[in-house]
Amino acid sequence: MSGIVPAMKLLRDVFDIYARKEGDSNTLSKKEVITLLQVMFPISDVTAQDKFFTNLENNRDVVVSFEEFVTFAATLSHLYVFSFFLCTYKLLTLD
Repeated sequence: MSGIVPAMKLLRDVFDIYARKEGDSNTLSKKEVITLLQVMFPISDVTAQDKFFTNLENNRDVVVSFEEFVTFAATLSHLYVFSFFLCTYKLLTLD
């Protein structure tokens, strides 16, 4: 099994764990997103949490769908890879 299949399953599993906490199990409420943030990332600033939720919740229906969650995860992955290559480039071009 390739590395991508377990990664896809992990994304779905994480989403499902938090989506089942309250209300609709097919979406994440703002409260569920904030709980996920507090567990996965050290974001305790309420303003930052609100901004994060607003940016994550693309279609303004006040919940985060799995598709929105995956888009967020893909964006994070892209930023991670980009920052890695940027740091590597800077290290290689130092005089």
